Amino acid sequence: METVSVRYIVDDVDAAVKFYTGHLGFEVQMRPAPGFAMLSRGDLRLLLNAPSAGGGGQASATAKPSSGGWNRFQLPVDDFDATVARLDAADVRFRTAIIEGNGGRQVLVEDPSGNPVEIFEPTA
Repeated sequence: METVSVRYIVDDVDAAVKFYTGHLGFEVQMRPAPGFAMLSRGDLRLLLNAPSAGGGGQASATAKPSSGGWNRFQLPVDDFDATVARLDAADVRFRTAIIEGNGGRQVLVEDPSGNPVEIFEPTA
């Protein structure tokens, strides 16, 4: 599978790097400037941009980049209950309660800028 890149706008790149590496198993691949970091986990590349850092975080004539929203990427986990308990113990913000559906269980957590990440365990 090819690497897939997702770009998130974050208010504080240092705090976001600490969140993703410390809680969700990402590794830092590149940190060329204070306003940008490239992280990876498996085939997912996560690009973190401060809104004022230029490049992918640069405003256009009609829109200003900002964090938050409901679009997200999904991280499958092997032990959903243990992962949720670990994140809760670390005071990670949960946007939703645990949702159980036909496809499995999920919960949304938020990075320090309010960007959602879906923690997911598929139905066996």
